[in-house]
Amino acid sequence: MSKATVGSSTSPWTITTERIVIAGVLAAITIILGVVPGLGFIPIPTMAGNATTEHIPTILGGVVAGPVVGIFSGLVFGILSFLRATTPLFKDPIVAIVPRLFIGLVSWAVFAGLKGLNRDVAAVVAGFLGSATNTVLVLGLAVARGYLPPVAVLPIIPQAVVESVIAAILTVILARIFYILESRLVRAPDTKPREELPY
Repeated sequence: MSKATVGSSTSPWTITTERIVIAGVLAAITIILGVVPGLGFIPIPTMAGNATTEHIPTILGGVVAGPVVGIFSGLVFGILSFLRATTPLFKDPIVAIVPRLFIGLVSWAVFAGLKGLNRDVAAVVAGFLGSATNTVLVLGLAVARGYLPPVAVLPIIPQAVVESVIAAILTVILARIFYILESRLVRAPDTKPREELPY
């Protein structure tokens, strides 16, 4: 694994070439999820209006590349949510954008705190709490700013739990894939002359 991702010698807040590339890829995935109907925002008959999977790249960004990538991915998610809003709730930039900035931040902090114990467990918990962060902050601001009465939050809780469980499962799977791919791309330096190498 490269040091930039693992963070053994590079600050998690440092912007590296690897992190810029990861941020670009995750931003592109976020945009695709946001603009392709039924992928990032799945219409459902609740007060929330949609179930979301678009927070997954933001969670993954925080887990594999640190807080800066997580925050950037969340910003892209929030802007898309605001621009494509069909309800007054998400036409408010405070509700649509601000909570999304914290998804990757929380995911990174949880993963960083738990990965020393077990990386898979850390990814599961980071995915669950990253998704929960989105739900809690969006609903909290929706109530605080008068878009939803407190009682309207209760029917949304089961949906939020399901979203968090799905996020947890996808985060551990995608993080594993990322680390496997990364370990294959990062090779030890050659120790033989070029003409003696088998490739």
